[in-house]
Amino acid sequence: MQPTAERYLWIARHGEATPDEEELSERGRQQADLLGRRLRDVPLSAVHHGPLPRAAETARRVARHLPDVPVHLSEAAGDYLPYLPQRADLPAECAEQVLEWVADFSAAERESGPPLAREALRRFTGTASGDEPRHELLITHNFLIGWLIRAALDAPRWRWFGLNHAHAALTVIRYRPGRPATLVVQNDLRHLPADLCWTGFPPGHRV
Repeated sequence: MQPTAERYLWIARHGEATPDEEELSERGRQQADLLGRRLRDVPLSAVHHGPLPRAAETARRVARHLPDVPVHLSEAAGDYLPYLPQRADLPAECAEQVLEWVADFSAAERESGPPLAREALRRFTGTASGDEPRHELLITHNFLIGWLIRAALDAPRWRWFGLNHAHAALTVIRYRPGRPATLVVQNDLRHLPADLCWTGFPPGHRV
């Protein structure tokens, strides 16, 4: 049997984008640079990012602080609906609101997301092959971060909904052989000054 080792999946939401979401805002560029500085002493073996400009630019800026760490574009690291909840999945008190929200997405978006979410679980989660711990960074979007946390906690599939992540915030999940996944930290913003914290996060949830 091939040996397996623990994997640390470091996950960050992209930096703040401009209103048209075509590139990072000035604050988003600062967030990305500070995220890179935070991660420069982590023994990362790869950086993965989604195809949208705000994620790609964040990854490029972070990678400036990570010499010789390869950067990979991945469709599975993109921005999409990871799972379409059904009424029977949902608590009665929130079912109507959630289903109305999902219905606002196009048929193409509702169809393309779940296969990508399954691919993301296959590619980015679980233990690493070999006998050395592996650290990887995933620069992605709010929905996918919620989906990966949900999976790590073995929560119901619809429960990615309602998990929020600030721009450039760090989440770390640890996968160990023979153990359940561990959510090490979520929404860690220690690398950002106060004026760059909590962008992209619902105001009522900021602490």
